[in-house]
Amino acid sequence: MEKQWEQLEKMQPMAMKLIKQALIKNRIAHAYLFEGMKGTGKREIGLMFAKALFCENIVEDHKPCNDCIQCKRINNGNHPDIHIIEPDGASIKKEQINNLQQEFAKKSVESGRKFYMIVAADKMTTSAANSLLKFLEEPNSETTAVLITEQIQKILPTIYSRCQHISFQPIPKEELVTFLIDKGIKQERAPLLANLTNSVDDALRLQEDEWFLQARNLVIKLYEIHCKQTLMDALLFLQTEWLPHFKSREQMDIGLDMLLFIYKDLLYIQLEQDKHLIFPDFKEEWRHHALRISSMRLSEHVLSILEAKKRLQSNVNGALLMEQLIIKLQEG
Repeated sequence: MEKQWEQLEKMQPMAMKLIKQALIKNRIAHAYLFEGMKGTGKREIGLMFAKALFCENIVEDHKPCNDCIQCKRINNGNHPDIHIIEPDGASIKKEQINNLQQEFAKKSVESGRKFYMIVAADKMTTSAANSLLKFLEEPNSETTAVLITEQIQKILPTIYSRCQHISFQPIPKEELVTFLIDKGIKQERAPLLANLTNSVDDALRLQEDEWFLQARNLVIKLYEIHCKQTLMDALLFLQTEWLPHFKSREQMDIGLDMLLFIYKDLLYIQLEQDKHLIFPDFKEEWRHHALRISSMRLSEHVLSILEAKKRLQSNVNGALLMEQLIIKLQEG
């Protein structure tokens, strides 16, 4: 637990500091609004907060022990006094909030405290939000609410004003890499996932995605053909293997990102900044090319890919765009 708490502190230092101060001073607000982009640890920190409130064996700085019955029940998702509400389909409905209120009208099972978390609080219907508002207007001193949102502008002003706000910042790349490795992702894959998305959830999903795993291999193969073979070979590979895999605009954008990261790695190799490598397992293989090409030429390649990414957002032919890019890259 110590490691997980410290990891969350590195991922979200300000959010964790505010929560820790509230715990230490025993000044727990009745409602918190966690807001920030997807995958920044809002849910994880919400559950850690719950454990710190319910734990029977709090350790230094109000960290939960993770071993008592309260912590274990929260970890297993079956604590009777903790309720998590998530969208039922596209929205959170009034009935869900009414059921929550009925649960909270009952006496606490394990202690005098109750805790609830509303995930994607911005997706509450108007009637659900109004029901919740009544709940927030008459807070029980032993009830703690955490509302989670990625779109704070969609939260009703009357709900917004009754919550203590905690903003979640994009996770630093280095911390995200460490977190993903601890989650079981291979050390050589974690930097790529951390650079493709700032979301822990999206990174873990991509890692299980067969399309993504094949896409990575195809991008690396395209780069190697472009380096070692003729322009015709590269264009043939593009038509027969690359384009059939990267069908949508979104998929093509991911492919361009991965190609961009390869050229960034070549620059990192030139600058001897190995700790920043996104494909660390290819360092030795790509060193020869990195040392053979000028940094100015590499920068031009990076700009060409960035320009292709920009053009992709307009109504251009994806296949033609990629052909033009490969020809530009081959010129160097």
